[in-house]
Order: sequence, then structure tokens, then C-alpha cells
Amino acid sequence: MIYLRSILFYLGEALSTVPFFLVSVFALIFKPTTRSKMIAGWAHFVTWWLKITCGLKHKITGLEHIPDDPCVFACAHSSTWETISTQTFLPPLAWVLKKELLRIPVFGLGLKATGPIAIDRSDSKNALDQVIDQGLEKFKENRYVLIFPEGTRSRWNEPGHYKKGAAKLAIAANKPIIPVAHNAGKFWSKDSLWIKPGTIHCVFGPPISVEGKTDTELTREVRQWILSQELEE
Repeated sequence: MIYLRSILFYLGEALSTVPFFLVSVFALIFKPTTRSKMIAGWAHFVTWWLKITCGLKHKITGLEHIPDDPCVFACAHSSTWETISTQTFLPPLAWVLKKELLRIPVFGLGLKATGPIAIDRSDSKNALDQVIDQGLEKFKENRYVLIFPEGTRSRWNEPGHYKKGAAKLAIAANKPIIPVAHNAGKFWSKDSLWIKPGTIHCVFGPPISVEGKTDTELTREVRQWILSQELEE
């Protein structure tokens, strides 16, 4: 049943990109924060469809830690879930992603309309500058920034190397970092197309101040907090 339910989920997700694209085109006439909220409707559908087809739900704790003013979210990355569902319970976001995703037919155009921070990972020397420059612009639009410090999905319980982009942007903008831990990779793994039923636990930590800290110290603090969370259940 896991196989059949997963296939049904992917089919519905793929078909939903067509109306999502149309909404994205219409949303271009609005300001970035409004546009983000409109396009997040697709994420709401996919998250609901995931629950209906695959029996995969989520529970969120720590949302009270999110400040009223935009900040940087540094999120663990072990699944596709966090790239979609975080849009359903966070303020208007701009998230860092690889520029190649914008070239995907239909989906890429809709994704571009959200105004992400798209970086060229082949130009590693300037990738951090791209994150900082574009991130500062997103803050001017009154949008929060979501970064996956590992850069790419890691295996559940095998965290990857944390890059310094989130810390460098937070320091440049003098914004706090909110660390985000979850166990989505336990149910929707990078190593398998099949999605297991269960409940993802996602937890937001208290703001981490940038004052008096280097990017190395900040990155280490974020990583330690995320890895300290016990999310096996």
C-alpha cells in the first residue's frame, strides 16, 4: 500500500503544478509578500494531499519563537517535506535554492515567481556573496529567509556539513537565526521514492543572537542545537 499511495501522491502533486503555474503568473502583479502567500496555496494543497494519500502528518512546536520582524531560518534538510510544507506555517518566505531548479518546465517558472534566492552552485567562490546580496534585498521586502545549511538533503540521522551562508547573512543583516529541527527524513527519505505514514515532528528553537559572534561560532551553535533535539518519535 505504501507504493500505491506514494504513486497516487506524486500523480496529484504533478497535476497540481498546472493551476499552480497559472496562479503564479497572476500573482506577479502583486508585491512580493502577497505573492508568497498566494503561491503558498500550492504548498497547502500538497501538504493536505500528502496526509490524505500517504498518511503523513506533522506537528509543530516552538512557533512562538518566531519574531515579528524578518529573520533567518536555518533548517535541517533530510527530506523534500521541509521544502514544501514550511510555507504553510511560516511568514512569507524567500528560500535559498539552486538555480537549476528554475529551469524545470512549468514548475520552474512558478518557483521563480516566488522570488527565491537562486544561487549558482557551480560558482562556489561567489555563492556566499549571492546569498548575502539577495538575502538583504529580501529583508527589504519584509520577507523572512529560509536556508538549509547542509546545502543538499542528508540521510536521516546522518547530518551533512553545515555551510556558513545562514550565519554570514544573519551577521550582515544583524538578524537573529531561528534553528529548525525535524525528523521528516525518517518518513520521506532522500534514498527512496516511497513515503511512509506517520507524524513528522518539527521544532523551532529560540532566536540565536549574532552579536559578538563569528560566522563559524554561529554555524556551530545552530548545528549543535539542531542535533541536540530528540525527534525519534
